[in-house]
Amino acid sequence: MTQEPPTVRLDKWLWAARFFKTRNLAQDAIEAGHVQLNGARAKSSRDVRAGDRLELRAGNQKWLLTVRAVSTRRGPAPVAQALYEEDACGREARLLQIEAAHQAADPGAVLRGRPTKRDRRMIHRFTDS
Repeated sequence: MTQEPPTVRLDKWLWAARFFKTRNLAQDAIEAGHVQLNGARAKSSRDVRAGDRLELRAGNQKWLLTVRAVSTRRGPAPVAQALYEEDACGREARLLQIEAAHQAADPGAVLRGRPTKRDRRMIHRFTDS
């Protein structure tokens, strides 16, 4: 009589690991195909267990994770971070992407204070077309 390893629903695990604020947002991301479990597209009701591999796109970030533990309760951030382990190559790529976004020029940096009449015309021309 071997005991089965503990499992939990994928949407509940993503919520408990603090990748999404609500289970509904986690379900929407899963249904949109932003989450892959062990290399295959997953469904919300799919069971997750320790050792599973997850590929997750949240916002404009891509996470490559290995599930360490399962939990149905949403705890503080340090507890949530203990539920998974991020791959080193995935972490580097994600940090490079974040750094590149910070280095990109801010389009609103050119405007200082209240827009002039000329600036407003340019804004209207841009937004109307």
